[in-house]
Amino acid sequence: MLPFSIELKPGLPVAEQILFAVKKAVVVGQLRPGDKFPSVRVLSQELRVNPNTAHKVVAALVAEGVLVTTPAVGSIVAVRELGGRKERAELLGTEVEWLVVEAKKLGLELADVQAALTAHWKKLGGK
Repeated sequence: MLPFSIELKPGLPVAEQILFAVKKAVVVGQLRPGDKFPSVRVLSQELRVNPNTAHKVVAALVAEGVLVTTPAVGSIVAVRELGGRKERAELLGTEVEWLVVEAKKLGLELADVQAALTAHWKKLGGK
């Protein structure tokens, strides 16, 4: 059994869906620093995805600093070392731009986006 929940949806890249699910699990505390993360083999079998896809996911999580991999232990959830508030906010630049473009494409107003953002923030336990 995986230590995070995911429901794969057709039409979206599988690796991106898994990456998002793992990051969400870390944010909401479902996965905590030091928790053991499933091996590529287990991830592949549990999600019924190609082992190459599972390897790509683990490699991306390691590259992003979400996981740490050691030969004797395997992969574990990394301790997040946060920089200053400004530096952390800058890390969201691309994602925020994507959100704004998508919202404008849908014809949403800023207040609509803020309301949706607030709702999701609260849903994930934000203050």
